[in-house]
Amino acid sequence: MFAPSRAEARRFLAETWAKFRAGTPLQGLETTAAPLIAMHPEYHALLEAAEAALDRDYAPEAGEMNPFLHLSLHLAVAEQLAIDQPAGIRAQFDRLRLARGDEHAALHALIECLGETLWQAQRIGGAPDANVYLDCLARQR
Repeated sequence: MFAPSRAEARRFLAETWAKFRAGTPLQGLETTAAPLIAMHPEYHALLEAAEAALDRDYAPEAGEMNPFLHLSLHLAVAEQLAIDQPAGIRAQFDRLRLARGDEHAALHALIECLGETLWQAQRIGGAPDANVYLDCLARQR
């Protein structure tokens, strides 16, 4: 299983964005990552100067959003939607997209629930629970 370090994962996002901007052909996961990065212009300058941010910590308790985590969660959700895993996530996404009238807003609902599910799993020291994830999505409007 591929388990990149924090710096490698961040560098992947920055390099993918650089390739996309340069018009260089994308490969593998880059083809999924580039459009997701494009949807977040607020992160473009950071990714274009990523070396300075490779080791930076983001403190949620200080109200800081970790842009690398956010984009990584987008990637995770894209993969989940592509294979409908956990089963039913695609239907929940379609429902939220219709309810919110915006695909990106629906993706953010999935990211919010995925983040909550991962946080709960870390807190109890267990694996993420698909039922917790899907229950969270069912509560989203």
